[in-house]
This record gives sequence, structure tokens and C-alpha cells, in this order.
Amino acid sequence: MSSDSGALRIGEFARRVGVNPELLRAWERRYGLLQPIRTEGGFRLYTAEDAERVEQMKGALAEGLSAAEAARRTLAPPSRANGDALENARERLLAAAHAYDEAGVHSVLDEAIAGFALETVLRELILPVLREIGDEWERGELEVGEEHFATTVIRERLLSLSRLWSRGGGPLAILACAPGERHDIGLIAFGLVLRSHGWRILFLGADTPVQTVAEAAAAMKPQLVVVASMDGALLDPVGADLRRLGRSARLVLSGAGASEELCARLRVERLDGDLVAAAESVARA
Repeated sequence: MSSDSGALRIGEFARRVGVNPELLRAWERRYGLLQPIRTEGGFRLYTAEDAERVEQMKGALAEGLSAAEAARRTLAPPSRANGDALENARERLLAAAHAYDEAGVHSVLDEAIAGFALETVLRELILPVLREIGDEWERGELEVGEEHFATTVIRERLLSLSRLWSRGGGPLAILACAPGERHDIGLIAFGLVLRSHGWRILFLGADTPVQTVAEAAAAMKPQLVVVASMDGALLDPVGADLRRLGRSARLVLSGAGASEELCARLRVERLDGDLVAAAESVARA
């Protein structure tokens, strides 16, 4: 390790990023994915920028891309064209939702998932569109049927990406909505980002009794338990149960209902509003 730069030799770097040295060398040789610096003695040292590219590569591979496709996407420079494409995708996705156009919704999502990293699709397309749909509904500009249609189709598509996300050898996270909470799309998105970083996901879904979560945690010994709610009134009645759960597992509350005051009172951790950034932070920690 270099004391000046924090750069690492291949063995330690491989342990940090969770990829064996032989595969890292292959990615470096074939695709130029890694760009190590050389010491005067000829050693290759790998930096935080290399680690970031490896994480992006792993995420793209987890989405089903080939190694060559994943490397191209990881190395592609950001451009204004990408921003324009995502803005256009948001407009088209909203239009398809207004028109009850299921094929149109899937077409937009197909293009976005093929062209961008999953984290980008979630942060720049799906979550903003869902927020806009919710805002339109609250303003009376969207029929209830349109809101239900859009959230149902998008939720089903996200769940299709979660197939077999409990498999693997990475750390385990248990995700559940609080009792009475039916909105689980944000929690699914959080789980997908964690999965792209190598985590395993046990998803218990909407309206889950805290006792059920506790039983699953006792059986599975997860590294993380997340309970989500958009309404703090759903968390208050089960506060004592959540406090007990937090003593036996690393418990984190998320969603608009998980206020700083509530989490401080229950003595549990809280995720901030950006679920993608929060998942990336948890994964790196």
C-alpha cells in the first residue's frame, strides 16, 4: 500500500473490491477497466477510481450484461446526450402512464435499462417519475386509475429485476414495510441497488408485522434489517417492537414516516431520502 496516495497492490485491492486478482487482470488487459499507477520499482498500485469502476462493472454484470458490454458502459464518459435521453424518457414514461399504455411503459424501461446503469435508471428516471405521478395525483391532475396503473406496472417490472436476488455469498439484508404500509416500490429500488453491489436480499414486502421481521432476522442472521413506512403514524404503535428488534439486529428505518425524531427516540438508524445514495453508502460500508 502507498502511504502517500492510499493506492493498493493487487492482492489487497482484490480483497477490498471482492473480485479475484486473475479476473481483475483480465478486465485490465481486455477492456482497460483498471488504470493502475506504477511505482519506481515497477509495482502496479490501484486507486479509489479503479475501485469505483470495478463496482460499476459488477453492477452492470449483475444486470445481465456481458463483460464487454459492462466494460463499455462503465468506461463511457457522461455526456449531455445522456441527460437529454433521460429527460426524454421521463416525458415518455409519464405520457405512457397517462394513456394506460402498458407496452409504452415497458418500451421506455427497456431502452433505459439497456442504456444506463441500474442506479442511474432508478435515480434519474423511475423514482422521479413516481414522485411526479404522486404529486399529480395529490393536485387532482391524475385519475386514481392512472396512478394505480403506473405504479403497478413499474413495481412489477422492478420485481422482475429482483429474480433470485436472495442467492449468492454476499451479506444479507432483510427488507420489509411496516404494518399497514402498502407502498413498497422505494424499498424494492433500495434492494436492487444493494443487490448490484453483491448483497443478498430477503424481501418480506408490504404490510409486514414486526414480529415476522424479527423471526426472519433470528433465523437468517442478516447484516441489515430495513423497515420502511411513508407514514410515521404506522411506526409509532410498533415502536416498542422496533426497539426490541434493533437490539438483536442492525435495524434501519426508511421512508417519509421515519423522522429523525422518531429514529432518535427508538435509538435506531435512519436512511435519508435518496434511496439510491443510501443503498450505495450501506453497500460500501
